[in-house]
Amino acid sequence: MDVNRRHFVAAAAAIAANSALPRMLRAQDSKPLYPKRNLPFHVAVINDEISDDLDHACHVVAVEFGLQYIELRSFWGKNVSVLTDEEIARARKVLAKYNLKVSDIASPLFKTDFPGGKKAKGAKVDQFGNSADYSKQNEVLEKCIHLARSFGTTRVRGFDYVRLDDVKPFLPEIHEQLRKAATRMAKDNLIFLLENEHTCNTATGAEAARTLAAVQNENFMLNWDPGNAAAFGETPFPNGYDLIPKNRIGHVHCKDVVRDASGKPSWAAVGSGIINWRGQIAALVNQKFSHTLSLETHWRGVGTPEASTRQSMAGLQEILGEFGS
Repeated sequence: MDVNRRHFVAAAAAIAANSALPRMLRAQDSKPLYPKRNLPFHVAVINDEISDDLDHACHVVAVEFGLQYIELRSFWGKNVSVLTDEEIARARKVLAKYNLKVSDIASPLFKTDFPGGKKAKGAKVDQFGNSADYSKQNEVLEKCIHLARSFGTTRVRGFDYVRLDDVKPFLPEIHEQLRKAATRMAKDNLIFLLENEHTCNTATGAEAARTLAAVQNENFMLNWDPGNAAAFGETPFPNGYDLIPKNRIGHVHCKDVVRDASGKPSWAAVGSGIINWRGQIAALVNQKFSHTLSLETHWRGVGTPEASTRQSMAGLQEILGEFGS
């Protein structure tokens, strides 16, 4: 490359850098995209639905979306359940930088095969970087308790094992495992949030009501996910929601679903699918739900997690604007 060519390239790079700097500063100093809503509950986003880069995800959530809460699942190429203490300390500094609170630990607890039973057809789960089997779940539980204490939250999300073809003979033992985990968490004043997951043994509102009736621990609550219930075939609102004891809903995940001509479900941008989110949010407001509604779009229709989450957040905020000015 000759000298003139080198000078041209260097000058072009300098111009690009200088023109990018004001945009970066404006992004830091600009007002959030969405106003603060006067709602009884908090709004959050699961961090890796934006980026594996925790700092960038926090910037989007706090600076651009104007939120105060984030849900932690995986970042820096790791599931939260395998973070070292040094990485936890580093993550805490990032959260403090953006003044973000952790709504809950989105852990993979009990999102694994249950021994002895035959898995249901198509019951494949995404463990988000954690492959601990049944024998390691006590270790996962203890790590989740450590994470909750480290990140200053009282809530840990978990599951009830990969869905079995015939779960009935195994339900007593599964429920006992949930009771034991809740009892252990209670020693640290933590709440076990069971998520209804369409590939696990509690998939719907109806099944959530069954599980909540069987596991009576005061600190055992539901992470209500209408999207997962819809993916399994239930009409989550009002049908599934009506069956759930409202005082035991401790967290809500927000995603949407569409169905093709054959009835096969797939994820969709929030507000564009079959879930009646306006009705669901109105019901949460009416019941004075005071915990967190967390965006977990799963949809990738715009190509990247961040772009897709931005579109789903716009859809969610449009609905929220009808309930909180």
